[in-house]
Amino acid sequence: MHELSRTDARRIAVRAQLLDAERPASLLDAVGRLTLLHIDPTAAVAPSADLVAWTRLGPSYAPAELDAALADRTLIELRGMIRPAGDLALYRADMARWDSAAPGELTGWRASQRDWVRANDAYRREILDRLAGEGPLTTRELPDHCQVPWRSSGWTNNRNVSQLLEFMVRRGEVAVAGRQGGERLWDLAGRVYPDDPVVPADEARRVRAARRLRALGIARARGPECQVEPLDVGNAGEPAVVEGVRGTWRVDPSRLGEPFEGRAALLSPFDRLVHDRTRMVELFGFDYQLEMYKPAARRRWGYFALPILYGDLLVGKLDAAADRTAGVLRVNAVHEDVPFTRTVRAAVDREIRDLARWLGLDLVRPR
Repeated sequence: MHELSRTDARRIAVRAQLLDAERPASLLDAVGRLTLLHIDPTAAVAPSADLVAWTRLGPSYAPAELDAALADRTLIELRGMIRPAGDLALYRADMARWDSAAPGELTGWRASQRDWVRANDAYRREILDRLAGEGPLTTRELPDHCQVPWRSSGWTNNRNVSQLLEFMVRRGEVAVAGRQGGERLWDLAGRVYPDDPVVPADEARRVRAARRLRALGIARARGPECQVEPLDVGNAGEPAVVEGVRGTWRVDPSRLGEPFEGRAALLSPFDRLVHDRTRMVELFGFDYQLEMYKPAARRRWGYFALPILYGDLLVGKLDAAADRTAGVLRVNAVHEDVPFTRTVRAAVDREIRDLARWLGLDLVRPR
């Protein structure tokens, strides 16, 4: 059982996420070590995947690199995440058995999803026939012929075509083949995914958990169920306790005892260093919420505030927005969780200037 201080734990997490002073060599190196880039359509500053890549690589990164890697399928889009194409072999076994679980093995929402797809099997087959003959196609090019509508209390209610396509991705039948004006282009998975040998399901889960822990550095063994990317890592790594934090953790032993040199960084709200909000609070003591869904009058930090990292501490939030029509990056406020020292303020200011240059925008700050 490793005994870690919170400083130890934070530095392990920061290094694992490639946010220390030593930057990765390339985009593919970064994505391979992070295992994923989260896709989100919000681009108040920049698309999240690009912002995460820039935060790791610095001014050498150009979004065209990501576009090219997706176009030549070195990187693949899978369920809202960009992953190395070689990792698809770790998911194909689960895809193949999505609809063939033993009686009683699927319960709750998993069973209801399977049953809904089965109820619309005729339309599922129609989509496969259309893609085989015409693909790739956007969602809007596929008319809604679902016999049973998708019911939800959320934004997906009655979005029958997009929901069926999402479940067909989980079944390994269709895949995102690219984008057209921001819309996903769908095609048969066999035309998109690499023809690598499929890793058996149990082994694939162990490998995914081990890779997830290497990317996070430290994580809980068990956590709430997540439909896309788990926050926990099972038995990967070795057990650890963190001073002042209840419960046990799993830590990547290769990260123990490494030297640490930090830097300043502006993080996407979807950055994996802060995406697990519970871990963020436990290790960093950071108070943060993404407030774009709140009425403006109730926001404390801004529509799309970027967490600010300095060394192994989350020290504040940047409220900024890219106004591309006016050609400016408009900084509304820099919220300091603790008063910045002169050194911290200078480092954060450099990052803000670098962000504006990378976006090709003039920097406008409050007087």
